[in-house]
Order: sequence, then structure tokens, then C-alpha cells
Amino acid sequence: MNRETVIRLLEQNEILPANKFGQNFLCDDEITSRIVEVSGIEPGDNVLEVGPGLGALTEKLIKKGCSVTAVEIDHKLADLLPKTIGDPNLRVIDCDFLKVSDIDLSSFDHAISNIPYYAMTPIMMRIISEMSNIRTMTFMVEDEAINRIAAKPKTKQYGPLSVLCSAFGTVKREFTVPKNCFYPMPHTTSAVITIKRHEKALVSPDKGFMDLVTLCFSQRRKKLVNNCPEAKPVLASLGLSPDTLRAEDLTAMQYLELYDAIRKDMI
Repeated sequence: MNRETVIRLLEQNEILPANKFGQNFLCDDEITSRIVEVSGIEPGDNVLEVGPGLGALTEKLIKKGCSVTAVEIDHKLADLLPKTIGDPNLRVIDCDFLKVSDIDLSSFDHAISNIPYYAMTPIMMRIISEMSNIRTMTFMVEDEAINRIAAKPKTKQYGPLSVLCSAFGTVKREFTVPKNCFYPMPHTTSAVITIKRHEKALVSPDKGFMDLVTLCFSQRRKKLVNNCPEAKPVLASLGLSPDTLRAEDLTAMQYLELYDAIRKDMI
């Protein structure tokens, strides 16, 4: 889908890009092909796409032979997409992904999104914590946001999102996407990342894990055990010093061990 096609579709359907939804439509056919290529998605895979917009990625996925469930928050775009890409393997849901409840998120093999930058963190955290069977995630994000997504322990940018991403899999920055590949052009440079699930993990980073990590980071300046008192005996058993640790001191693996131990104590 090129720039001329994007502008034509918008004009014909009287659609204006909405700032409130962070809409910058991908309009470079080579870039969309590269995104699908690095995603590792194969024919026959069941794919969730968040924020399909005009369907630049959707079209490529359908042509590849995938089943695609596209969740779109903009009512006009959700109505238009099945008309421009009429295919039985495409299901469009007119809803905010953070509120959608009528799909089984565990049924998908992959998640892909030209992610709305204003909602990047909650969207990624929901995908990781609730889509228990996905093998890979492929996202277009602000280039600067990668530093937060892939942040390491003991750094200011390390937080719940970086813990969840690291607990889930391996984060890889694939390539940069220039501003002129979008209409209208965004203010920042974008980049494509993939996150591939670890083959073996102590426990899955599910919603309970997300809630625990979020709790531990709820007051960053406080000691971790002040935010989560039940963590103290577990941290001690792991050979750590609970009275001195802050949330940013623990690795993703240590958070998984903490979660596993607390969960077993609750059974």
C-alpha cells in the first residue's frame, strides 16, 4: 500500500487521521513486506493484529495465507477494512484492544502491530500477560522507546515493561523506519522490533506475574519489600538481601523465581 493509495482511501471515505488515536498510516510497500518477513509468521498461522488502520500489514498477512483477527479502535476504519480486504480469513473487531473481551487471546500464534505509540505499554503488557501461546510479537514502536523495552536491571529505564519483555523472550531491534514511510509523517523516527518467546521458562509471565512486577515497581524509591512484603522470605531464600533491594535490582529471571515461590505458597 503506497502513499497515493492511502490518501485516496482516506479521501474517498472522508476519514481524517485522528491525533487521539495516534494515527500515522504506513505507506511504504517495501517496509510492510520486511515487517512480515522478520516476524517469522508462516502460512496457516493465526495472527492477532492490533490497530490495522487501512490494512497495509493486514493485506500482506492475508496474502501469505494467515488467519487474521484485526482489532481496530476507530469505528470508520473498522467498517472500511472488510470492504477493502474482503477475505473469509479476516475478522475485524471494532473495539479498543485494551477493552476487548470476546476473543480467546490464547488461540493466537503471533501478535503484530503498528502500535499506537500513546498506548504502547498497556498494549504490550496485555499481549505478553494474556496471550499464553504466541511464539513471537512484532511491533512498530518509537525508536527511542526501545531503550525502555530492552532496558537492563539497575537502570532508570528498567521497569515493568522491560521485565515482562525479558521474561517472555528475546527482544531484537530489526530495522529503522523513516518518517516519510508514513502518512501523515510522525514527529519521531520509528523502528521494528521482534520478541521471540524463550523455549524454556520457569513460569509463564501471565497476568499474575504482571501484577506482581507492577506492585514491586509501584514506588521505585522504596525498598522492594515495602511495596511487596510477602517477597521478603523468598528473596532471602534466593540468597539476596531483601532489606537493601529495590525493584530495579532484580533480573527478569529473579522476578519469575519470586512469582513462582509466592504462587506456590498461596496454593
